[in-house]
Amino acid sequence: MKNVIVWMILTVWSIMNVTAGDTVYLFSYFINNSKDGLHLAYSYDGLTWTALNGGRSFLTPTVGKDKLMRDPSICQAPDGTFHMVWTSSWTDRIIGYASSRDLIHWSEQKAIPVMMNEPAAHNCWAPELFYDESSQTYYIFWATTIPGRHKEVPTSESEKGLNHRIYYVTTKDFKSFSKTAMFFNPDFSVIDAAIVKDPKRNDLIMVVKNENSNPPEKNLRVTRTENIRRGFPTKVSAPITGNYWAEGPAPLFVGDTLYVYFDKYRDHRYGAVRSLDHGETWEDVSDQVSFPKGIRHGTVFAVDASVILDMIQ
Repeated sequence: MKNVIVWMILTVWSIMNVTAGDTVYLFSYFINNSKDGLHLAYSYDGLTWTALNGGRSFLTPTVGKDKLMRDPSICQAPDGTFHMVWTSSWTDRIIGYASSRDLIHWSEQKAIPVMMNEPAAHNCWAPELFYDESSQTYYIFWATTIPGRHKEVPTSESEKGLNHRIYYVTTKDFKSFSKTAMFFNPDFSVIDAAIVKDPKRNDLIMVVKNENSNPPEKNLRVTRTENIRRGFPTKVSAPITGNYWAEGPAPLFVGDTLYVYFDKYRDHRYGAVRSLDHGETWEDVSDQVSFPKGIRHGTVFAVDASVILDMIQ
């Protein structure tokens, strides 16, 4: 109880000078094995992140074989509704879905059967949401391995048989969905795709993880397109992360500065790289960011400060 009171005092103190109309950034994430569900943190500058709700979960998972809530991806609709998808199991052909008006009270959780048309599909990992304004369409994309579907890449013994590609569906209402199709098919095993719109160049940047394991890559790279319906070039950049294993990229523009946050999962800590020239060059700023203890990857997005003010009242 004492810790909750301290958290409430610090949270109220930290937002005293924030008013509706200001921009605040939210990070959706999981901790531990993800079975306790959705966690949220907020930031004003993209560097210092503070857990909401005293670090407690906002939503406990109920769907999927393993009832997990890994990689929660949240997108706010034009009408203000928050839509969320997540990884519900290590080996399943569905992903989880729920919606909320305030990030506190959530709809009934549902399973979206994104890979049920592929009986041999091994998994549906790290689904991400992106809203395409021009077509008023939501894109849901994720990583799946279908044994024998793609040219094999050299793998370690522990990852033998895993050769991921990014698939997708589209929807306008989260009730009906397009047929599942290939979204990104490079010449390497790829997971953890995440998209951000460049506010200056007005194109889209996608960050992906090269998952090749022999020799190990395990790094983040970027590719760009002017129109999501045309897809992204499969020729990607050189690694934007350093000599460590990184996954779960979460890209965010704070003004003209582009951050990509990621899980240094072997080091059991979170990191970040930053670009001051809209993705041309990168610098590691992991020592400049702070996150709640135990944070694991999710997504980051901007909201009006009124969303945060309502959450702590």
